[in-house]
Amino acid sequence: MILEVVIVDVRPGSETTFETAFAEARPLIAATDGFRGLELQRCLEKTSRYVLLVRWRCLADHTEGFRGSSRYLRWKELLHHFYDPFPTVEHYEAVGNGPESDTDRPDV
Repeated sequence: MILEVVIVDVRPGSETTFETAFAEARPLIAATDGFRGLELQRCLEKTSRYVLLVRWRCLADHTEGFRGSSRYLRWKELLHHFYDPFPTVEHYEAVGNGPESDTDRPDV
């Protein structure tokens, strides 16, 4: 599984309209083959900052499947004008074969 991590800074004062637009955009990404879920979280210290975490089956599901779709064009229309600056998108994959968290270990 791939984790897409995006730090999103929106123009101050547009947080509520961004969140409304994101709610409209969410089904667009969710309809993509290989989509496994997402979280949008708002920063407590800087209220115009969000972190978007999207889980994908594989990298191509995001970079080719979603970004190559007509749904992505609509996503851009809904959301890209809020960004200041434009966010950097990074992809991560799990490493190692151990438990996913310390709470999964019986000796902790």
